[in-house]
Amino acid sequence: MISIFILTHNEERDIAACIESALVSDDIIVVDSFSCDRTLEIAQRYPVRTVCHAFESHGKQRTWMLRNVSTKYEWVYILEADERMTPELFDESIAAAQSGNHVGYYAAERVMFMNHWIRYSTQYPRYQLRLFDKHKVWFDDYGHTEREVCNGSTGFLQATYPHYTCSKGFERWIEKHNRYSSDEAAETIKQLADHDINWRALFLGRSEVERRRALKDLSLRMPLRPLVRFIYMYFFLGGILDGRAGFTWCLLQAFYEYLITLKVWELRHGYTTDIDASADKAAVNQASQELARST
Repeated sequence: MISIFILTHNEERDIAACIESALVSDDIIVVDSFSCDRTLEIAQRYPVRTVCHAFESHGKQRTWMLRNVSTKYEWVYILEADERMTPELFDESIAAAQSGNHVGYYAAERVMFMNHWIRYSTQYPRYQLRLFDKHKVWFDDYGHTEREVCNGSTGFLQATYPHYTCSKGFERWIEKHNRYSSDEAAETIKQLADHDINWRALFLGRSEVERRRALKDLSLRMPLRPLVRFIYMYFFLGGILDGRAGFTWCLLQAFYEYLITLKVWELRHGYTTDIDASADKAAVNQASQELARST
């Protein structure tokens, strides 16, 4: 068996369905970032444990959770509230945990958007580390999100999980990605100064995760990034085959990219923005100066 963590913050729309999908496990822990809606009230109707911890960042929240919250089992699976566990994924996760082959496993998401599976423009299969031995994995911050650090080898699960990425409506999506773009802008400045393009990983990477990260470093250096991203996702990846939902998805992703480029411009020109409150100012300033000298 495995334990399941569910990370939440103001998730009253999704939390019930998420927990119900996770009830295949007898050890479910909801880790909440002091929601101000009915998330905890709804969660406590189910046979789960709830823990509150102030949110600092995605990486810190996950690492704190793994190091400080007791679980019934050594192997854990992380769910976001807008994701769902499936019986097939759960059965495969148990088998993988018992095999002893790796310390963690990546699972691919199926992005559900406007009542459709966005298969093509999301680079499916797109993997995230979800299942692992909690004593051998921790997380660092990367932009608005996190990156895993694994003390051992990793594998890939065949079963996938649905991710209802816009389940709270377009207004919430836009508000959330406006915040995310601030962190991404600060991370972009650092990446441009500290990392070169890993061409070998881009073309010969051993996994989708390795190739995707190399592609990210390349994309940061492209002119007209928002337009390039739309063309790449809609035409080259096949987003056009996802219909109206695919067009909307690609357009929103290009808009998000444009927000990042605008905030990078603000950082490089010394504007005081909300980014300053979420980024390490000294590190950003130093990276920006290095970037300016190299261009």
